[in-house]
Amino acid sequence: MFKTIAMAADHAGYALKEQIKTYLVEKGIEVKDFGTYSEESCDYPDYAHPMASAVVSKEYEIGISICGSGNGINMTVNKYPEVRAALCWQNEISYMARLHNNANICSLPARYLSYEQAVEIVDTFLNTEFEGGRHQGRIDKIPIK
Repeated sequence: MFKTIAMAADHAGYALKEQIKTYLVEKGIEVKDFGTYSEESCDYPDYAHPMASAVVSKEYEIGISICGSGNGINMTVNKYPEVRAALCWQNEISYMARLHNNANICSLPARYLSYEQAVEIVDTFLNTEFEGGRHQGRIDKIPIK
């Protein structure tokens, strides 16, 4: 289980971010909230970039990003060569993202998940270890050099 997590969301993901943040803090996990801090309309890149930078710098071990569909914030954080963010809308996707892709940011679609589904996805993401082996070679080929 990871001990430090960076989180970011836009207005559509704000409520789910707050719920997941509370859940993680209650489990004793250190959470850095990069915003947003309300449901007022905002632009997800304003929060995604600082969160992704904190994961890349290893200030935080892993990240959780949330927007309405999960797509916009996921696209933004994946601009960083060291980020492997996965759009996780099912528990199995979350599991495979960590097991085979060593994903370091879990992106959630707030408009399409219940709180219970989101917690299950996050728990799986945080508790699944990277399998390594043949998968590392594939991951090594992802960045454009």
